[in-house]
Amino acid sequence: MVSALGQPGQPGQPGQAGQHGRLGQPAAASGGRAHLVVAERGSFIGKKSERLVVYQNKSVVAEVPFFDLEQVTVATSGVSISSDAIYHCVEHGIQINFLSGSGKPYAKVTSPVLLGTVAIRREQYNAYRDRRGVALAKAFVEGKIKNQANVLKYFGKHRRKAQPEIYGQIAAAVARLDAHLKELTALDAPSVDELRGQLLSVEGRAAQHYWDLVQVLVAEKVKFPGREHRGAEDDLNAMLNYGYGVLYSQAWGALLLAGLEPFAGFLHVDRPGKPSLVLDFVEEFRQQVIDRPLLAMVTKGYAPRMEEGRLAEESRREVAAAVLERLETQETYDGKKHRIKTILHLQARRMAGFVRGDGRYRPFVGTW
Repeated sequence: MVSALGQPGQPGQPGQAGQHGRLGQPAAASGGRAHLVVAERGSFIGKKSERLVVYQNKSVVAEVPFFDLEQVTVATSGVSISSDAIYHCVEHGIQINFLSGSGKPYAKVTSPVLLGTVAIRREQYNAYRDRRGVALAKAFVEGKIKNQANVLKYFGKHRRKAQPEIYGQIAAAVARLDAHLKELTALDAPSVDELRGQLLSVEGRAAQHYWDLVQVLVAEKVKFPGREHRGAEDDLNAMLNYGYGVLYSQAWGALLLAGLEPFAGFLHVDRPGKPSLVLDFVEEFRQQVIDRPLLAMVTKGYAPRMEEGRLAEESRREVAAAVLERLETQETYDGKKHRIKTILHLQARRMAGFVRGDGRYRPFVGTW
């Protein structure tokens, strides 16, 4: 299947996904460009005139003008792409993401001339050794905990009368999360290396309260053993892991365009092949972008289809659709409404400005 989100035009016209449908609704009001997702083995991505074209069995199944295209995500194995298509995507500033079957990003193609200045990265490395690194690491944890609380409030607001017992459990969990925020505020040290253990302790205890309540919220719909990462085979963890993979590719692109080094983080330790700053940055977005829509799907009765311990192709498309649609929704940021995918880029630029000494870094906190 080939799908596109946020495209202008009318069905059947260039720039549409045609008979293969959409991931969400067009974002015409916000002026958004399309995000093309290719998720069927055997597809070929090529260029025809000024359009990116997707073929299956030599038939055209989608074509999008380059000027209408923002990103391309290849979400399955067995897909081919021509060098002409890659060249023109790079020329138009279109990022190409590659995800494994479990949702893990394993490659990204982007233009090297769009990645900011070396001065930003030098300051990023310097920030690791001083209080800028401490401020950023604390902000990532703060944003994560506040968004955990707000997602629980979101699922609790209609349960006060309908399910008072669950509502009471949510209120108690939110109170515990607030206590962890106060604990976080009191932490300080000259460098993040001296503070990391305490930060991860606060983050971990808050996460346990959050996932305990998620178990309660989904108990009537799915078996959820608690949060598991690699190799998880239960429905909800498989959905979450795949959704986080989609988010990682979005966050990675935003950091690159802001001129930041994705492998030089603050909260997460550096390891070969580990994009530490990407993992840091997504902490404040996971709950609003991934958890909220996917928990909503499950609590409404959605059950993904699994194959060999991972999401089947159709379910991967449905999870990606929910995530990309959520990225198109608007949240308040600095007093104005923006799409969440725009906020990702604004936050990345805010981080770049902060390491250069411009202003302060405040985490993104979604509404409930």
